[in-house]
Amino acid sequence: MNRRLLFTAALAFATTAIAFAAEAATVKNIVIVHGALADGSGWRKTTELLEKRGFNVTIVQEPITSLDDDVAATKRVLDLQQGPSLLVGHSYGGMVITEAGNDPNVAGLVYVAAFQPDKGESLLSLASSKPAGSMDIKETKDGKYLYLDPGAFAADFAADLPKADADFLAKSQVFAAKQAFSAKIKDPAWRTKPSWSIVATEDRAINPELERDMAKRAGSEVTEIKASHAVFASQAEKVADVIEKAAGKAGE
Repeated sequence: MNRRLLFTAALAFATTAIAFAAEAATVKNIVIVHGALADGSGWRKTTELLEKRGFNVTIVQEPITSLDDDVAATKRVLDLQQGPSLLVGHSYGGMVITEAGNDPNVAGLVYVAAFQPDKGESLLSLASSKPAGSMDIKETKDGKYLYLDPGAFAADFAADLPKADADFLAKSQVFAAKQAFSAKIKDPAWRTKPSWSIVATEDRAINPELERDMAKRAGSEVTEIKASHAVFASQAEKVADVIEKAAGKAGE
């Protein structure tokens, strides 16, 4: 009887220890970097889903005044986290996390319909390599910033969102400095950190073939989702699933 009790107790302890180790291995901090022509508000649903699953989510509201400024804004948020973080970037945000991901507290990178550049590449050089749909991009009067015509926003950026949601994204978009799009990557973090990539198959902002090519080059684990460029909002649960899976694997 005593041996049986000891065996049962040992088995229970071992099971608890394994469960605890698995829980401890999961990265709990998720830091999201939004793309250009949008702001972080579109990530609300994904954020709420991740928080319900036990994650601590923070969204970087980068100014998009220059790549250096946006990397610095991301690092300020990373400095606030306790423990390792998973960096998530959408669109231009992929440029940002590629540099900011070199922070020692970053455990992995998730690219969501994002640019995934190599050393010496810029957003402009990548975007021109495989042109996407006709984005109705306009310049501000001073010629220094770019924005997406609100009248074309739904079709070009968020075709699978309800009109009211697409209209709100259009109204809250962050204008992007031209110099942010021409800045070149110095040290791509995906060369030393694990990475995951979501390809939005109906993307009109970034050619889906370009998303696939960049992910393959980086050796990223790829998930394809039938969605527009605004996949983070239109398919929030699927995006949250990928982020959750990445957080588990990044902590191993």
